[in-house]
Amino acid sequence: MPKGEGKTVAQNKKAYHDYFIEETYEAGLVLQGTEIKSIRAGRVNLKDSYVRIQNGEAVIFGMHVSPYEQGNRYNHDPLRTRKLLLHKKEIMKLVGDSKEAGFAIIPLKLYLKNGYCKVLIGLAKGKKNYDKREDLKRKEAKREIERAFRERQKM
Repeated sequence: MPKGEGKTVAQNKKAYHDYFIEETYEAGLVLQGTEIKSIRAGRVNLKDSYVRIQNGEAVIFGMHVSPYEQGNRYNHDPLRTRKLLLHKKEIMKLVGDSKEAGFAIIPLKLYLKNGYCKVLIGLAKGKKNYDKREDLKRKEAKREIERAFRERQKM
């Protein structure tokens, strides 16, 4: 199965707008109690989250997992930091690459694969404003071409 395949639960669309994605890695996620039930229900947000390497471990910050409705006292803190499961070589490579100026590690997608919750993280380089404008122009031109093509087929 290629990276990122499975039932997509949440996607960080803003990441593709704000960053160039250089490399992607699939990581497992360490969860507590009722968090997986909330994730399966789609009550998760990756918008302002990011990944840091602390003490040789990858940790995700700012990922919001809403408390499970039937969880009562077993619920968790929605914004707690969660450990990512990666191979040591991948972590070392991420440490080396993220030390370069302008690089960040961000979660791109959260999905379920073979019953496990996985996160697709990307090594990303920030875009400048003119890069963002360029992408928007390209996307708009593509839309115009498809619109014209559809109108032509109707005739």
